Order: sequence, then C-alpha cells, then structure tokens
Amino acid sequence: MAVCARLCGVGQSRRCRRRQRPSHQDQSDSDLDMDEEEEERIVGKLKAEAGNGCQESQGAARPMDPDATTALCSANVNRLGYGEANSAGRLKPQSLLDLPPELLVEIFSSLPGTALPNLALVCKKFRQILNTETIWRRRCTKEFGMKEDLRKMELVGVSSRELYVKRVSPRVKSGRFMKLLPDYEHMDYRDVYARLLYPYRHILGLWQPDIGPYGGLLNVVVDGLFIIGWMYLPPHDPRVEDPMRRRPLFRIHMWESSRASVECMYGHKGPHKGDIQIVKKDEFSTKCNQTDHHRMPGGRQEEFRTWLEEEWGRTLEDIFHEHMQELILMKFIYTSQYDNCLTYRRIYLPPHLSSDLLPPGLFKGTYGSHGLEIIMLSFHGTCAKATKLTGDPNVPAGQLTLVVHLNRPVRLPDLERQCSGDEISRLVLGLHEEVQQEAQGEEAPVDGPEESPAAEAQGDEAMAVTVTADAPGAEAAASASSSSTSTSGASRAAAEAQPFVLPLGVIARNEEYPRSCRMCFYGTGLIAGHGFTSPERTPGLFVLFDDNRFGFIWLELKSFSLYSRLTDPLAQAVAPSMERFEAMLQNMQSWTS
Repeated sequence: MAVCARLCGVGQSRRCRRRQRPSHQDQSDSDLDMDEEEEERIVGKLKAEAGNGCQESQGAARPMDPDATTALCSANVNRLGYGEANSAGRLKPQSLLDLPPELLVEIFSSLPGTALPNLALVCKKFRQILNTETIWRRRCTKEFGMKEDLRKMELVGVSSRELYVKRVSPRVKSGRFMKLLPDYEHMDYRDVYARLLYPYRHILGLWQPDIGPYGGLLNVVVDGLFIIGWMYLPPHDPRVEDPMRRRPLFRIHMWESSRASVECMYGHKGPHKGDIQIVKKDEFSTKCNQTDHHRMPGGRQEEFRTWLEEEWGRTLEDIFHEHMQELILMKFIYTSQYDNCLTYRRIYLPPHLSSDLLPPGLFKGTYGSHGLEIIMLSFHGTCAKATKLTGDPNVPAGQLTLVVHLNRPVRLPDLERQCSGDEISRLVLGLHEEVQQEAQGEEAPVDGPEESPAAEAQGDEAMAVTVTADAPGAEAAASASSSSTSTSGASRAAAEAQPFVLPLGVIARNEEYPRSCRMCFYGTGLIAGHGFTSPERTPGLFVLFDDNRFGFIWLELKSFSLYSRLTDPLAQAVAPSMERFEAMLQNMQSWTS
C-alpha cells in the first residue's frame, strides 16, 4: 500500500486503484500487491505502448470540453486493449481511473496545455496528477521551445552580474547588494505556462519595427524563464561576413507567481519598467515607463559617442567623409527620439522550394556610405527578389532593392575582358534594353505573339555565348536557338566555376570577395534620391558565389555590394504558405511607400 500511495499521490483513498481490486480474505497483502520491481517493469511497458496512444498537439489549441478530453484518452486506452483480460485471467483497467499514474502522466502530457484545466475538472485524481511538474514542463518545451530548468539560474537569460545589483544608499556609507530577480524555488512550470508563455504567445517570432526609413529586425524568443526581444544589428562596416550583433530591447518574466512583468532593456542603467500592448493581429507595441534610464550623465554628446561606437565601431573623428558624417548624425537623431516606444509588425521568412537557385533567407550586405543593411532573398518563379529589412533615407526598409531575372544567365568573358568592364557593361545594357522592349511588346504587340518567345531565346543564347558574341554570324545563330538551349547553357554555367574579378573603376567596400563564381544573371537595383525621391531601377549584374554569398554590380553607380547569409537560428519564422509570404511583401512596401 505504501507503493500505491507513492505512485498515486492520493493515499488510501476510495479512488485508489489498488483498493478497488477484488480481494480475498485467505490472501495476505503481500500476495495482493505486486512487487515493486515487477510493477515498474509493467509500467515501463505500458509507457512504451501509450507513447503512440495520443497524438502530440503542437501550439496552443483552443480549450477542449472535459467530456471530449476524457473520451479522447479513453479511446486511446480501448485501442491499446486495456479492457480485455490478460493471460492470467486478471482484468485489465476498464477506464482511465484504473490506469497507473505514470501512464496518465504520459497521456496528459500529449494533450495541449489549454485542455488540461478542463481535464482537471473530471475528478480529484486527475486534478492531483495534473499538478505534476513533468506534464507542464513538456508542454512548455513542446509548444514554446523552453529548454532550461527553473532551478538553474545561470541558464535563464541573465548573467550573474545582472542577478545581483549594488545599491548605494545616501544614509549608509557602504553599499548593499540587492537581489535583482526573485527566488524561483517555489515557482512551477504550470505558472510559467499559464501566466507567461501562453498569454504572450502571439508576440513570438520575427518582427520589423516602425522606425521610419531605417526599419530593423526583432526576434522575440523564449529564453529560460524569460521572453526576450532581441534586436539584430549588422556587423560593423565593412565586415559583412562577421556574425550579427544582438541587443535586448525588452524582456518579460515572472516577478511573482501571480503575474508577469515587462521590463525595458534600452539604455545603460539596466532593466526598468515597461509595457507591451498587442494592438491587433500580427502587430504589437512597446512602451518605456522610465525614459530617464535612457539618458547619460554627459548629455546628448555622450549618448551620441556611445551610440556611434556601438553602431559603427568607430568615433566621429575616424570618419573623414563629410556626407557619411551627415548620414550618421541624421540616423542618431531620428532613431533616438523613439525611446524604445515602437510599433512592430510581423514578418516571415520565405518557404524553401526544391526549385530555388539557393536556399532563401536573410543576408547582410554593403550599401556604400549607408553601411551594412539586412535584406531578405526570396524566389518567385523566374525572378529572385531582395527586400530590405533595414533601410536608409534614400531607399527605405520594405522596398525591393534587387530583382534578378533567373531566365537570363550571363556567361562571363575571360579575366582580361572582365577587368576592362566594357564587355560586361555591353552585355548587361543589351539585356536591359531587350527586357524593356519585351515589356513594351506585351503592352502593345506589333508583329504577333510569335516574336516574343523568339526574342527571349535570342537574348538567352547571346548570354550563353558571350565570349564569341562578336564572331560573324553569332547573332543569327542566337536568334535561331530555342529556350531549351539557354536552359542547358545555364546548367553548364552552374556546373563550371567561372573566374571572377571586379572591373576597373567599380568601388567595393569590402575587397575580400571570392575570385570565382557559380553563375551570373541580369538584374536591376533600386536607386533613389534623398527621401525616396525619383526612384528608378538601374541595370546590374547578379553574381552567385555559393549558397551563402552573392554580389551585385551597380553599373550606373559603379559600385559592388557583397552579401553574406545570416546564420543565426530563427525559430517560428517561416511563412505558413507562399501566398501568405507574398501578401506580407506587399504590405511591407506599403508601410514605407
């Protein structure tokens, strides 16, 4: 009976499964109670069989009716054959109440967390079993990816320096240490699930802050007992291949078991009071309630010097370009006025299709005096699009910075002709003119529908035989080829690595670029005046180095942008469908248009 009390947690109750078994007076208690080792062996077998009994429910589902929840578990029990007699003639459990507690824990752990409170209304035994930490720890892990233990303070998203803060009192000469965080020994996973993770589940994922033309990238994740909003910052210009930098903007945690607290992390004085409001679906806002924590003793000059060192990794004296100084000062004045009181809109990563030229995702690239910016590469049929997540006063965040025509590959000439730049310019400008003529032909066809495919085939073949394009009769041969020939030419270009060098006169912020590439394509880049005035698409050359790096030559600007993949893991970020992702892109452009 001691074993029964330990397993059930209900003691010698009328609902105890051992008390409900038929007993005989001529048998002792030792004959009725199974041996502990034998029971553990049988329970382990039942666990393995019940592991497939209930399907795991991902995410937070809507609350279930207690009868429906019990019926679901009972169906799994009957399917496992627990209502039949075993070989010894002893009846197996007829209902959920007859199952061992360990198996009930396994079954309840597979149900969504929103169904468990209703399940606790069924009976006292269910309510007591649902107080088990194992059930709620698994729900926190499965639904929200929480991995850390409540008892391990070094893994809950704060360092030991943040755990204790020294407070100096004017009345006491010596400082005293105050614990920054509460004692979590009496907190359980049920409180964390019900009061922290589930109420704030809608803000997890990727977001773009509304900071005018500059934009940004925010990733809200569960980190131990915290929900932390990390702002992702590009590395210092021009080190495009360095890892991303992260800065916490806010965090939510369980200050008391009865409620969750929101803290602003902006500034240099540590966490302070903040607030989060979910405005509508896929949009929320943050507010700092103590903006004086953002100020520094030296005033705006000290704040600017500190911001410049963090943002650019240098001082203002190290920046000799006057135009670049103006851009930096303008960004500081514009972004610092928000004081971390921002509105965020949800963004998604593009789905990865087998037909994509390379895996889509986020990249960081060089943009001249504007420094490094974050873009999102996605594929749409015969086009690849790069959308800005961070922007500048000329081309703001949310705009399509690059459009690549994947049906127009370019075969590079030899290195000597690449260095001159004339050959590449002639090829790209010729393709740009063909694309414009095709666009005009679609609007007002002149010679019938048969000329458009022929012109496309001519352009594609001319790109595949760039080296011999000046030979007599090459243009006529290109006109007679078909689109399948151009596809095979693109495949050959992908299989053979092409030597690559920047043409003379093209400026690159980072001279450490690869000297060979896989493929090249014709594309266009978006340029505009200050304030996004007179925007236009200018021709250029898209250069694919590998799956993690590509470049773009801006012919009109005579500059080269190098892009490197952002490798940080981003959970809960991929769009549920391509239609949802394309709708998000359209909304992003409308935010900054």
